[in-house]
Amino acid sequence: MPRLHSFELVPDDAGQEAVRAQWQALRDAGLPSQLDHRGSTNAPHVSVVEAEQLPDAAFDVARARLAPLLPVTALVGGVLLLGEGRVTLARPVQLADDVVRRVLAVRVQVPERRHLGWVPHVTLARRLEPGDMPRALEALAGVDADLELRLGGLRHWDPDAGEVHDL
Repeated sequence: MPRLHSFELVPDDAGQEAVRAQWQALRDAGLPSQLDHRGSTNAPHVSVVEAEQLPDAAFDVARARLAPLLPVTALVGGVLLLGEGRVTLARPVQLADDVVRRVLAVRVQVPERRHLGWVPHVTLARRLEPGDMPRALEALAGVDADLELRLGGLRHWDPDAGEVHDL
């Protein structure tokens, strides 16, 4: 699978710490965790759109319509399982309707995007065996599961350069 460019909403320092505490709880339980991702750009985020290439129009709309709205508050709670077989464990993210409209305005500029619909979430672990879900839920039970995140940054992940750039 090709490496995908993305736009990502990034939480403030307190939000980063809160999500990383959940990553750590999974690791402490001996389960997969986003802490296992050793890349220097690995950080909690909410993906806006992913594609092999992001058209200039998507950058323009992201800068003009989405970035000026930041920071925004996101409510995080519950659990999502994405995929089949080994799954991605995530927390769903609720955002105000105006934020969602602006995200969708960015997404429609990327016709070759990876996912046609948008499920805003914060990833906690990838490639989790379904049979490990009870242990994962137990590990996360001791960590603040219902969060308010302040999403204050919008960045572009450029896998070709291995860098992120603030928009």
